[in-house]
Formats: sequence, C-alpha cells, structure tokens
Amino acid sequence: MAHRDAERYLYVDKNIVNNPLTQADWAAKKLVWVPSERNGFEAASVKEEIGEEAVVELVENGKKVKINKDDIQKMNPPKFSKVEDMAELTCLNEASVLYNLKERYYSGLIYTYSGLFCVVINPYKNLPIYTEEIVEMYKGKKRHELPPHIYAITDTAYRSMLQDREDQSILCTGESGAGKTENTKKVIQYLAHVASSHKSRKEQGELEKQLLQANPILEAFGNAKTVKNDNSSRFGKFIRINFDVNGYIVGANIETYLLEKSRAIRQAKDERTFHIFYYLLSGAGEHLKNDLLLEGYNNYRFLSNGHVTIPGQQDRELFQETMEAFRIMGISDDELIAMLKVVSAVLQFGNIVFKKERNTDQASMPDNTAAQKVCHLLGINVTDFSRAILTPRIKVGRDYVQKAQTKEQADFAVEALAKATYERLFRWLVMRINKALDRTKRQGASFVGILDIAGFEIFELNSFEQLCINYTNEKLQQLFNHTMFILEQEEYQREGIEWNFIDFGLDLQPCIDLIEKSANPPGILALLDEECWFPKATDKTFVEKVVQEQGTHPKFQKPKQLKDKADFCIIHYAGKVDYKANEWLMKNMDPLNDNIATLLHQSSDKFIADLWRDVDRIVGLDQVVEMSHSALPGAFKTKRGMFRTVSQLYKEQLSKLMATLRNTNPNFVRCIIPNHEKKSGKLEAHLVLEQLRCNGVLEGIRICRQGFPNRIVFQEFRQRYEILTPNSIPKGFMDGKQACHIMIKALELDPNLFRIGQSKVFFRAGVLAHLEEERDLKITDVIIEFQALCRGYLARKAFARRQQQLNAMKVIQRNCSAYLKLRNWQWWRLFTKVKPLLQVSRQEEEMFAKEDELHRTKEKQLQAEQKFIELEEQHSQLMLEKSALQEQLQAETELCTEAEEMRARLAAKKQELEEILHDLEARVEEEEERCQQLLAEKKKMHQNIQDLEEQLEEEEAARQKLQLEKVTAEAKLKKLDDGVLVLDDQNSKLLKEKKLLEERIAEFTTNLAEEEEKSKSLAKLKAKHETMITDLEDRLRREEKYRQELEKNRRKLEGDSSDLHDQIAELQQQIAELKAQLAKKEEELQAALARMEEEAAYKNGALKKIRELESHISELQEDLESEKAARWKADKQKRDLGEELEALKTELEDTLDSTAAQQELRAKREQEVSQMKRTLEDEAKAHELQIQEMRQKHSQVVEDLSDQLEQIKRFKSGVDKAKLVLENERNELSSEVKSLMQVKTESEHKRKKLESMIQELQVKSSDGDRTRNDLNEKVSKLQNELDNVTTLMNQAESKVIKLTKDYSSVESHLQDTQELLQEETRQKLSFGTKLRHIEDENNRLHEQLEEEEEAKRNLGKQISVLHSQLAESKKRQDDGCALLELTEEAKKKLQKDVEFLTQRYEEKTSAYDKMEKTKNRLQQELDDVIVGLDHQRQIVSNLEKKQKKFDQLLAEEKNISLKNSDERDRAQAEARERETKVLSLTRALEAAMEHKDEMEKMNKLLRAEMEDLVSSKDDAGKSVHELEKSKRALEQQVDEMKTQLEELEDELQATEDAKLRLEVNLQAMKAQFDRDLLGKDEQSEEKRRQLIKQVREMEVELEDERKQRSMAITAKKKLEMDFKDLEGQIEASNKGREEALKQLRKLQAQLKDYHRELDDARNSREDILTQSKETEKKLKQLEAEMIHMQEELAAAERAKRQMQQERDELAEEIASNSSGKSLALDEKRRLEARIAQLEEEVEEEQTNVEMTNDRLKKVTLQFDQINADLSAERSNVQKAENSRQQLDRQNKDLKAKLQEMENAVRSKYKANLVALEAKISQLEEQLDAETRDRQAVSKLLRRSEKRLKEAMLQIEDERRNSDQYKDQVEKANSRVKQLKRQLEEAEEEAQRANASRRKLQRELEDTTETADAMTREVSTLKSKLRRGEQPFVRRTGRKLEEISDDDVENRSDVGEPKATE
Repeated sequence: MAHRDAERYLYVDKNIVNNPLTQADWAAKKLVWVPSERNGFEAASVKEEIGEEAVVELVENGKKVKINKDDIQKMNPPKFSKVEDMAELTCLNEASVLYNLKERYYSGLIYTYSGLFCVVINPYKNLPIYTEEIVEMYKGKKRHELPPHIYAITDTAYRSMLQDREDQSILCTGESGAGKTENTKKVIQYLAHVASSHKSRKEQGELEKQLLQANPILEAFGNAKTVKNDNSSRFGKFIRINFDVNGYIVGANIETYLLEKSRAIRQAKDERTFHIFYYLLSGAGEHLKNDLLLEGYNNYRFLSNGHVTIPGQQDRELFQETMEAFRIMGISDDELIAMLKVVSAVLQFGNIVFKKERNTDQASMPDNTAAQKVCHLLGINVTDFSRAILTPRIKVGRDYVQKAQTKEQADFAVEALAKATYERLFRWLVMRINKALDRTKRQGASFVGILDIAGFEIFELNSFEQLCINYTNEKLQQLFNHTMFILEQEEYQREGIEWNFIDFGLDLQPCIDLIEKSANPPGILALLDEECWFPKATDKTFVEKVVQEQGTHPKFQKPKQLKDKADFCIIHYAGKVDYKANEWLMKNMDPLNDNIATLLHQSSDKFIADLWRDVDRIVGLDQVVEMSHSALPGAFKTKRGMFRTVSQLYKEQLSKLMATLRNTNPNFVRCIIPNHEKKSGKLEAHLVLEQLRCNGVLEGIRICRQGFPNRIVFQEFRQRYEILTPNSIPKGFMDGKQACHIMIKALELDPNLFRIGQSKVFFRAGVLAHLEEERDLKITDVIIEFQALCRGYLARKAFARRQQQLNAMKVIQRNCSAYLKLRNWQWWRLFTKVKPLLQVSRQEEEMFAKEDELHRTKEKQLQAEQKFIELEEQHSQLMLEKSALQEQLQAETELCTEAEEMRARLAAKKQELEEILHDLEARVEEEEERCQQLLAEKKKMHQNIQDLEEQLEEEEAARQKLQLEKVTAEAKLKKLDDGVLVLDDQNSKLLKEKKLLEERIAEFTTNLAEEEEKSKSLAKLKAKHETMITDLEDRLRREEKYRQELEKNRRKLEGDSSDLHDQIAELQQQIAELKAQLAKKEEELQAALARMEEEAAYKNGALKKIRELESHISELQEDLESEKAARWKADKQKRDLGEELEALKTELEDTLDSTAAQQELRAKREQEVSQMKRTLEDEAKAHELQIQEMRQKHSQVVEDLSDQLEQIKRFKSGVDKAKLVLENERNELSSEVKSLMQVKTESEHKRKKLESMIQELQVKSSDGDRTRNDLNEKVSKLQNELDNVTTLMNQAESKVIKLTKDYSSVESHLQDTQELLQEETRQKLSFGTKLRHIEDENNRLHEQLEEEEEAKRNLGKQISVLHSQLAESKKRQDDGCALLELTEEAKKKLQKDVEFLTQRYEEKTSAYDKMEKTKNRLQQELDDVIVGLDHQRQIVSNLEKKQKKFDQLLAEEKNISLKNSDERDRAQAEARERETKVLSLTRALEAAMEHKDEMEKMNKLLRAEMEDLVSSKDDAGKSVHELEKSKRALEQQVDEMKTQLEELEDELQATEDAKLRLEVNLQAMKAQFDRDLLGKDEQSEEKRRQLIKQVREMEVELEDERKQRSMAITAKKKLEMDFKDLEGQIEASNKGREEALKQLRKLQAQLKDYHRELDDARNSREDILTQSKETEKKLKQLEAEMIHMQEELAAAERAKRQMQQERDELAEEIASNSSGKSLALDEKRRLEARIAQLEEEVEEEQTNVEMTNDRLKKVTLQFDQINADLSAERSNVQKAENSRQQLDRQNKDLKAKLQEMENAVRSKYKANLVALEAKISQLEEQLDAETRDRQAVSKLLRRSEKRLKEAMLQIEDERRNSDQYKDQVEKANSRVKQLKRQLEEAEEEAQRANASRRKLQRELEDTTETADAMTREVSTLKSKLRRGEQPFVRRTGRKLEEISDDDVENRSDVGEPKATE
C-alpha cells in the first residue's frame, strides 16, 4: 500500500494524458492561453481574427472577449499535460509552464524537471515519497529512468562526484517557506543511506546517525515560526559531507551564516522565537524546571506573544527527540545542562526590570530577583552584575570612570547581552557538532555540499538582517545565472560551435555592486562601515550619505513621500524592498557591556567562561557613547577603534562560500511557495509566476532546448558507441574528431541534434539517452549471438561424437560378422591357438604393459611431488602462523599484565580521589559555614557603616579642617596615579596593536594560502593545457604522416594513370572494352583529389587550432603575469601596512606628548566631580525632608483610620441594641400568641352561643382564604418560575452555545464537502442524511425542553388543586394548633425528600449529558466516515497507478510491435532489392552463356572451314594469314568473354549466397515475429478475459450490494418507526416525572412561605421587596441575553446567505465546466441533485431558525407575564398583611391535611419514579442497539459504494482498452494498405523487368538471324570453292577477302554492343 501511495505522488496517470476526447477537443476548438487577473492565464478557443486582435471564447464561462494577438499564447497538445521535463514542451511560454506545474501540483506531483534543474512546490503536507523503498528505487538509476525527485538530483550529484572526481554542491534556493530546509534534510537522508560505510545498510553507522541527528539540533536552536513558514531557518548553513575514494562518508562539516539573534528578545505578531525555548518550557520535568528556575510562558518578557503553538507539532515530544539527538551526537549530560542553563538565563534576562529615578535619569533596579536567577544560572556575583549594568566602568581618554546608565541604556545593555549569549551558545553548538562529525582517520577525496540559507524576505519594513539575507540571495542567483547561461555559452564559443549568444537580461551585478562595492561610488555596506568610524555619525547621516552617493543608481530608489516609513528602497531580482535604517550603526558594530563580558569570562561555571573566552574582541561601551540630546532618538555616536564590523565579517564569510561553490559543480533545486496561507492543494498563479520569472526558470528551459546540455569527449564517445557503427572506422590510427564524424554519419543522426567541437561532441537534450538505449539493445543482440554460437558449437560437438559412435558401431558390427563367419573355419582355429604361443606377440603385450606401468608410476611420482610441495608450503605457512600466534600471545599477555597494573593503579587512584572528595566535601561544608559567618559579619558591617555614616555627619566640621591636608596628599597621589595610568594605557595600547597585527598577519597568511591555492589551480590548468598541446602535436604528426602516405598514393595513382594512357595508345582496338575501366579509374582519381582537398582543409583547420591554442597559451601567460602582478600588489600592500604601522607608532609617540593637556582636563573633571558630590549631598538632604513629610502624612492617615474604627465600633453597638429590641419584640409576639391561644380556649366555651355568628364569619373567612390562597399561589408561582426560568435560561444559553458550535462545525464540514463535490457526490448523500439525523436529535432535545416547561405548568395546576383541598381543611383549624410540632417534624422529612429528589434530578441531568455524549459519538462516527472517504481516495489513486502501469506496458508492447514491423518491412525491402539484383544478374548470365555458346559454335565452324580451305586449296595461302589474324582476334575475344563469364559466375554465386542468407534471415524473422505476435495476442486475450471476469464479478457484487442496500433501507425504516415509538414513550414518562418534580418543588416553596409568615411578617415583606428588585435585574439580564440571541440569529442568517451564495457560485462553476465537456454531464446531474439536497438542508435550517424565533417570542411573552405578575404582586403584598392574622388560625387544619397529603404523594411518587427508571433503561438499551444497527448499515453502504466505484473504474478502463484496441486495428489496416501498395509497386517493377527481358530476347533473335545469314554465305562460299573454278576462285578469293574483312568488321561491331552490354 505504501509503495502504491508513493507511486501516486510520483507517476503521471497516462490514461488522462492520452485521452482521445481531450485531444479531439483541443484540435477542434483551437485552444490557446489568454491572460487572466485571477488565474494568471485561462484556456480559451479562437473564434475570429480581426486584424491585430482576436475574438476569443473562454472555456470556463463561455464569455467572448477581444484580446490582442500578442497577448495570446499557444497551448500544448494534451499529450504534453503533466510532462515531467518542461524542456520537452512544444510550445514553451509562461502559461504552459504555469499550467504544467499547476496540474502536477494538483495531482500531488511536487517535483518537476525544468531543463537542467529541478522545480519543487511546497505541498504543505507530508507525502509518502521519502521512505527507504523510494531511496532504493532511485539508487544508481539515471535521471530519465524514473520520475522527478530530489533523490534523483542527489544521486546524479553523488554519481558524478564518483565518476568525474569533481566536488559537487546542491543549492536549495527560493523564498522563505518554499521548503528549502525540508529538501536539505531529504538530501542528507539519501546520502546517509546510499553512502553509508556500515556493512549492513539496515543498521546505519554512528557517523550517519550523527549526521542525520545534527539537523534536529540545529533546527531547535536556529529555526522559528514566522508569518510565512512554521519552521523557518533563521540562519544559513552549508553542510559539507566528505567522501573517500570508494564513495563512503568519512566526515562532515557545517558552516553557519548570519543567525537572526534579535529574534531571541522580540518577535513580530503571530511569530515565535527559536523552538528550543518552547521545547524547554513544555518538555522539561519538575526536577529540571527547579534546577533551571523555569516559569510559565506568560512570565517571560522576551516571549512577546506568549505560548504560540504550531499546528501538528508537539513541543514536548520534540524536546525529547532533541535530547535523544544530543545523546547520539555524544554531548555529555553536564554540557547539556550547561546549555539549558544558558537558554533559561537568556529568558531571565528579559525579566530584569529597570526604573527611572525621580529627580535624575539614572536607572535603578528595584527588584533584583530576576538578576539573582540570571547570576545563579551563569555563575557570577549579583552585586558585581548589577554594578556592571547600572554603573559600568568606561574609559574616557586615559581615565576609567564609573558612568551611571539611564533606563534605555540599561535595557539596551541587557538585550545586547542576551543576544550575544545566545549567539555564542549557537556557535559553540555548531563547533561541537563539527567536532563530533569530524573523522581524521580517513581523509575525504571529494565532497558534496548542501546549501540551505534563509530565503528572500520582503516584509513591510525590513532591517539590517533582511539586507544581509537578500544580499546573499542576490549572489546565489548570480551564480545560478552564471553557471546556467554565461558559462554554458562561453563553452560553446570555446569549442567553436555555431552559436548565437543569447542575452537573457538576468545580470544581477548592478544590485550586488549597489550593496557591496567598496569605492567609486561606495556601496551601502561600505558606507555603513565608514559611518561606524565617524564619532558623530547617526542613522540619519548614514541614510543621507547613501542617498547622496547612490541616488542615481538604477536599482536604488528614494522614498517618494515624507510620510513613508522606509528610508530607502532597493530593487532586487525578486522585487522591490523597503528598508528602515533604525539602529543600523549599532547592529553593525554590535557593542556589548565589556564589564559584564569580563564578569562572564571569570564565571565559576567553566562552560560560561569558555563561551566568553574572546573578551578582547568585543566592541565595548567606551567605543559607543550616547550622543547629545539634540540628536534623534536611536542615534548613536561612535569613537574610532580597532574593531571589525558585522558586515565585514559577513562579506568575508560570503566570499569564501561563493569561492567554494564556484569550485564545485552546482546542482540547483528551485523551491517555490504556492501560497502564503500554508494551505495544501492551493496554488496562487501570480505568486508562482513571479517566482518563476525571478528564478530564471523559463530562460533555463530555453537555453536547455536551444543549447546542447549533454556533452562527451571524443575518445569516450568512440569507446562507448563504436559498437553501434561496426566496420565504419577503418583499422589503424584515426583522429578522434574524424572518427566521431564517421560514427555520427553511420548513426544517421539529424544534424540539428548534435555539434562537434574541438574536444567534445555536444548533443541536445535526450539524444544521449536514445543512444544509450540503442547501445543496450546492441549489446543484448551481441550476447544473444554469442550464446547462439556457443550453443551451435556444443551441438556440432555432440553431433560429431554421435557420428564417431555410429562409425564405431559399424566397425564392431563388421568385426562381429567376420568372427561369426571365421569361427568354424579350421585354419582360423589353428591361427587362434598358435598366435598366443608366439613370443613376439607376448613381447609386444609386455612392452605395452610395462609402458603403461611406467606412465602410471610417473604420474604417481608427479602427484607425490606436487603433494610434497603443497605440504611444504602448508608447513611453512603453519610455522609462520604459529610464530605470529606466539607473538600475539606474548603481546596479549603483556597487555593483560599492563591492564592489571593499570587497574590496580586506577583503583588506588580511585581510593585517593574518594578520599580527596571527602576532604573537599568537608572543606565545602566548612566554607559554607564560613560564608554564613561572613554574611553575618557583613550584616554587622552594614550596621557599622550606618553608624559610621551618622558619625560622619556629626564630624563634617572636623573633615573641613582636615580637607586642606587631604588635598595636598591627593595631589601627590594623583601624580603617581597618572604615571601608573599612563603606563597602563601604553601597555594596553601596545597589547591591542600587537593583537591587531597578529590578526592582520593571520589574514595575510590566509590570503597567501588562498593565493597559493589559486596558483596551484593555475598550475593544474597549465599542466592540463600542456597535455592538450602535446596531444595536439601528436595529432599533427600523425596527420603529417597520413598526408605523406596520401601523397605517395597519389603518385602511384599518377603512375598508374600514365601506364593506362600508354596502354590506351597501344590498344586502340580495345577502346570500347576499356571505357568502363577508364571511367572507374577517373572516379577513383576524383575521389582521391577530393580526399586531398579535404586533407588540405583539415590541415588548415589544424593550423587554426594551433593558432588558437597559441593564443590561449598567451592568454594563460597573461593570466600568470596578472597573478604575479597581484602578488606583487599584495606584497606592496603588506609594505604599505608596515609603513602605516610605523606611522601609527609615531602618532602614539606624539599622543604621549599631549598628556599635559589631558592632565588639565582631568583637573577640571575633578572639580566637576566635587561639584556633583555637593549636589548629591543637597539632594540627600532634600530627600530626608521629603521622608519627614511622608511620615507626617502617614501619621495623619493612621489617626483618621483610628477615628473610623471608633465610629464603626459605635455603629456596632447601635446594631446590637437594635438586635436586642427585635428580640424583645419577638418575645412579645410569642406572648401575644399565647394570649391568643387563651382567648381561643375562652371562645370555645362561647362557641355554642355564637354558631350563627361563626357561620357568617366562616363565609367571610372562606372568601378571605380564597384570596389569601390565590396570593400565596401567585407568590410561590413567581418564585418557582423565576428559579426555573433562570435555570432554563442557563441551560438554553449552554445549549445555544453548543448549537452555535455544532452549526459552525457543520458549516466547516459543508465547506469541505463543497470543495470535494466533484469526487464525493454520492458519499456525501449519506453524510447529509446523518447530519439531518443529528439536527433532528437537536430539535427533539429542544422539544423535550419545551415539553418539560409544559409539564412544569401542569404541576402548577395540580398545586392549585392542592390549595383548594387546603381551603377545605380550614374546618379543622382548631385541631391544627396541637399539631404544630408534628408539622415541624414533617417539614424536616420533607426537606429530606426534597434532597432525595434533587439527587434524582442530578441523575437525570447526567442522563441528559449521556445523550449529549451519544451526539458527540455520532459526530466522531461522521469523522470516521470522512477518514474512510480518504482511504477510498487512496485506493482509487492506487487503481489509477495500476492503470498507468498497464498503459505503460501496452505502450511498450506497441513500440516493440512497431519496431518489429519496421524491421520486417526493411528486411522485406532488402530481400526484394536483392531478388531483383539476382534476377538481373541471372538474366545477364544467361544472355552471356548463350552468346558464349554461339561464339563457340561459330569458332568451331570457322576452324573447320579454315582447315578445309587449307587442305583443299593451296591458292588460298594468302588468306590464311588473314584468317589466322581473325582467329587470334576471335580467341582474344573468347578469352575476354570467358573472364567476364567467370566474374559474372562469381558475382552470381555471391548473390545467390546472399539471397540464401536473406531468405534464412527472413524466415527466422517471420517465425520470431509470428511467435511474438501470437504471444502478445495470447497475453492480450488473457488480460481481456481477466478484465471480463473482473467486470462480471463486480456486476455480481453490485447486485448483491443493491440487495443488501434494499434490505438495509427496510431495516432502517423499521428501526426509525421503533425509535419514534420509543421517543413518544420517553416524552410521556418525562412529562409525568416533571409534573411530580413541580409538585414537590411547589409544596416545598409553600412550606417555606408558611414558616416565614409564622416567624416574621415584616421579614417576609422585606424579602419580597428584595426579590422584586432581583427579578427586575434578572429581567434586564434576560433582555440583554435576548438581544444577544437576536444578534446570533442575524449572524446565522448571514452565514446562511453566504452558504446560498457559495451554492450559487458552485452551480455557476458546474454550469461553466459542463458547457465544454460532454463526459461531465453525469457529474453535472449528480451535482444538481446535491445542490437540491443542500437547498433542502438550507430550508431545514430556515425552519430551525423560525422555530428559534418562535421560542424567543414565547420567552418574551413569559417575560411580559412575569412583569405583570410582579406589578400585581406588589399590590397584593399589602392585602397579604391584612390576611396574616386569619392565616394563623387556619394553620392547625392545614398541618393535619398536609401530613395526609404528603404520605399519599410519597407513595405515588415512588411508584412513578420506579416505573420511569425502568422505562428509561429500556429506552437507552434500544438506543444503543439502534446506533449499532446504524453503524452496520453505514458500513454496508460504504462497502457497496466502494465496489460501485471500483466497477465504474474497471468499466472505464475496459472502454479505454477497447479504444486502444480500435486504434491498433486501424493501424494494422493502414499497415495492410501500405503492404498492398508495396506489392503493387513490386508487380510494376516485375512488369518492367519482363519488358526489358523481352527487349533482350528480341535483340538475341536479331543476332541469331544475322549469324544464320553469315553461315549461309560461308556455306555458299565453301560450295563455290569446292567446284574448283579458278577465275571464279580468284574472284571469290577477292570477294572472300572483302567478305572476311567485312565479316570481321561486322563481328567486331556485333561484339561492341555485347561488350558494352
């Protein structure tokens, strides 16, 4: 799975790229790129062209726009989408590059090649492409074999380092937050894995682990969170990894640059300081916190923003990882604790607070707790530390003065100290890491350097640190431009390649000169250093000087307005940057309080003292003094001193870095930041375009395409690729360049793809990769042929063996048959018996036996000798091993003895040390006791000092008398002190001068070393050039030899031509035969002359090369002379510096003369000091007066307080009296009650008399009771309702908050789902339903709340019924007095019952909390569903990768089939050509043979005639000579024809052999091709069958899923019905429970009211009044909460509107996307359905909002009712006082009834509670079962949806495969058509050949007819000669002569065309 996930983020999906629909769409619509403000560029189709403008239709929304043609950029075909190397793009423009990067980034492909370098876009998330499997995948592979990756760049650098022995560097450049640090880590990880010297690569060695763990340590101490980046490197580092000859890591070194130490004391908003501070505060344990005196985040002033967290990062875990890294790095625990102490001390520095004294500007430290903590951590004294900060000793002239510091100066000193301490700690840490990584055992042969430096930074206001960072980036960009563009083109010119120099306009030197130039005019850094030397310089003067010197510079701009915050502006390559020059002089000098530095140097902690060991190099406070008040705030003046500024040191570091980078072969990685919001998957087009323009990406691609990035030396090219051009280079010596020419001609490369230089062959991108592939194929073919030959040889050998066996078998059979024949023959028997008796035969056998024995003994002897020699060797080896073992034994025994002795010594030492330790501990204890004694003595001394000060005040008169004597003595002492101080000053100055001279000498030595290195490099270059010159001289000599040989050949050819001319003169008769030969010779001559001319041209070229080399040598000599001149200048500068030293010495001597004037100044200063003392004394007196005044005021305040206390006591006594009065009143009331009871007893006696009166009174009392009961009910209702309303409002508030949170979470989920709509439409339907269920549950909860309120109202009604029952119980009022005590007991019982009911209520609230937990659980399930979705996406991506691989295999098979078809076509064409040649040769041969036969016949006939003529007639003697001549001529012709025939036969034989070979090869090729085709067809059929099976299986699974889904839906419906029933039951039970609770509460309230009325009516009235006030306040609070709820409702409505707007935008986007894509119609329908669902959800939200509004209205109505009840209550309070007396009488009856009612209610309530609890438990169980069923159903739905998606994907794959098969069929059809055309052409050629053949047959028939005519004439002549007529004979003889001559001429004429034929 992990590998598949990695492939998703590495490989491109070829199916999307090779989609034929997109290709057709692109071709049909003429798609182009058009500028866009939002997306940078948009796709559009050209509709019309009107002049220079064009009408374009945008693809996104279909709008038509007029655009200038120049703004339109071409679009690449779809097959170039997501291309891995952008140099392969056909249309190279900004839009295409941006679109390619965007498409790759959205597909998760963050790496892209851009010509010669790699472009990386920050993904802002972790990708699984950095595992060990990926490292192994890229190890040792070529760049083009695998997709782009940082590992590929690193591997190429590593391999080129090993092959070329050239140092490499990898430069990760880009803006801050682009991912440079992460890529640097990946580079180190790859190198540590690949180049590990450990044998087992699974376990890395110690060095590799330390190298990997150095990075977390440096990140903890040097990285921080900024606005752009959560892990931004606030320093630059150059990691140099050294390798040995074998490529193993042997060590490493880290160089750091420009730590941003100001971040340790202050940070911008939303930023953090360095990570280590947060790690320490989060991860330290309690013990460590106590040791380091750590506090909370908000207690430190230097943590400006408190505890700022980073998402996805746990500081506590990272602290543990950092500690583990320290352990691996080998840093001890003591060093670690010391480092952490320094970190804690830096934080504590910020807590030191200074205050300004009242009358003076002097700073004071009122609270020194922070200072004590700092001093404890740093090991220094507190008093010395506070004195050094508040009143440091400063050197003024030659005197040391204690100067009081102001608050600003003290704060600055503490901040500078904190920064310097942290910087020194960081430097020590880097030094310690380098020490751990430095291994001196094996020296490194070469190295790979990784540069990670702070990226380009543009803030609102940029300071000195940003200038240095941007200056570094300018230098790196210049190096990039130089290596990519300038050096490349210079090499083309040097090699003599035809090249037009391209100026890309990327020269950054003007901006670099503006910053770093030293003079004419000086740059910004030079001016800053110059201002640091001037005493009255300020930041303002520096800015003015910069504007004056560089105001006209093209890269410099002044501030346009006076209100601008910036002081000046620099135009960098990445943009315009505004700089503010606040405190630049101070930052450049970096001053420190040297008093504190010396304290730290003398610290008791060795670590701190070691950190501050270089105290002498510090810029002290005596070199930085505050300027007068007239200067600007923040302005400082400096005094000239011998120190080096920060800018100078940084420039030196940067120059060294650039020198090392120039000596390496750089590999560039351009990191790009996609957005400033740190969001993954978002790419801002304009931001990326700006970075591409700044980084020179487009120019790099152009030069890679136009140039020739691949180059190879002649010798290496010939050695490597000569296998591709066999037999093209002749044997013997040949120059490399000429050989390369011949090879490239044989390779038939396009001339545009290569250039041949002076020493190398240059190729365009991708050509060498193609040649490598062909070479690999050739080598495989050679190996296959070799294997075939070996197999043939073995087969032939086996065949010969079989033949021998057959022959042997035949011999054996023959002998056996002979023996069978002879065995019965008597003589044979006799022979067999006699033969053994013969001694001769025995002797031979014995001799053979003896010889055999001799051979055996010799072999045994040889074997024995060999064994003896081997044994001797073994013996000698064993003896040597024995001696070596004995020596080892002796050495080990000696070592053991030594070790034992050492152990004994160590044990003794240990004992001694333990004793010493005990002694030291005792001493420490004694010293502590002494310290305590000293502290006590110190306190006593302080008391004595105070006493002495009082005595001093008393003895001022005596001091005035003695002052005169003191003055005289002090004058003498001052003179002596002056002399001593002068000598000290001289000594200190001489020491400083000595140190400065030593530093300059060290600098000069370093410069000399650099110059020597340069001279060595020049010497190496000279040696290289000398070797080049020798090689060229050798080539010249070879060329001269070759030219001499050619001249010899030419002379020979001239001689041959003269001989030929002679032969032509002698053999004029054979001119016709030799014409062809002469033509051939002339062609050879022309070729030779052409070769001669080429050689002359080559000679001229060689001479030109020699001249160029001579000019190069002269240039090198000039460089040498310039180096000598530079060395001479350096020597001269050295002399000048010596002279300056002497001048400074003379100036020092002159300054000694000016001491008198300084003494006068000193006297004046002493007078000023005395005046200051007087003023101090006056101020002390004034201070004492103020203290007295304060004391008086204090006494007055104390008196006032005492008066107030007395008043309070009086008031208390009055209150006590009132209390006594009230108690008396209460007693009186009780007595009145008793009297009433007595009256009641008397009235009982009189009851019989007054029955009529009682009945009337009862009627009246019943009316009064009713009114009283109504009033009581109203009061109780109001109180209960108020309590319930408050509780309900609190609950409503909490629920509203929860609802708002839920609503916000739902909104965020909705937004996420809207972003992923296109991929997740189906799955979100289920999520929407779940969300609806959750919202329904929320609504149900709200409904339950409302029902609870209704139940409370029902309880109120029931209580009113109870009150009516109470009214009936008035009849028993007489018996109620006796039952008062019983009612009190019942009251207590009721209170207990109320407590029990409250407990039950709390349990029910816990059940409600459980319901909320279930809701949260549902939310978690929703999150799980989202995780499952992500998992499904990963599965889909894996399937896409599989599809890509399958497509790749198909493409490879297509390519192989195409190659095979091409080879087959070539072979067929060659076979046809050779067949035609064979046919033509066979025809010519047949014609020649026929001609030969005819000539032989003619010859025979002529011979016969000649013989007849000679024999018959003597008169024909004259003609015999002529006939002999003709005979000779004919014989010569016959011989020539024979030679021609033999040549033709040889040629025919060769052609037949070639034909046979071709036929064999053709048959083999056809058979192989048929096999391959069959195999591929079988494979394709198998794949198709598998796919069909998978589709069928998926269909079956789909049907199963559908069935399961239908079953799940039915089950779901049933469960929903059950759930509704259960909810109804729960609601009914809740209503009953709430009614019972309300009844109980109201009864309790009534009891309380009665108790209050019985106690005191007055108190009840006051309570009612206070309650009314409180209710008014609560009403106001509720009104405010109502307003808040209305605001929240308005916010919800706004959010709803935003959601609707987003919905409309989504709909518009869907409509725009669906306009141009036919395939997206289904997606559009799905999206429309989703939109409808969203609309339904919005409507549901609206209904919910309306419900909340209704609830709010109800609440407002309740508030109105409460107000009305309150007003009625106030009116009824007065009535209640009147009815109080009647209530006392009715109490007795009510108490009895109450007891009865309580018992009844208790029994009923208990039964109801038990029933309700049982129902609730059942409902909870049903709820759990329902949730489980829902989970199961959701899982089934997910599985079914997964299977559906997989099936759809497979169907789409099947469609693609079918389309591919259709394409293949079309290609095959086109191939068949081509073959048919070739067949037709072949038939036409055959017809032409037949026509030529017919012509030749006609000519032969003509010749045969002429021959027949000649034979007839000869026969007629013969017949005439035989007749014997003399005169006739003479005539005929003459005629014969004429005829013979004519015949000869005719035959010669006939022979000429045949010869020519």
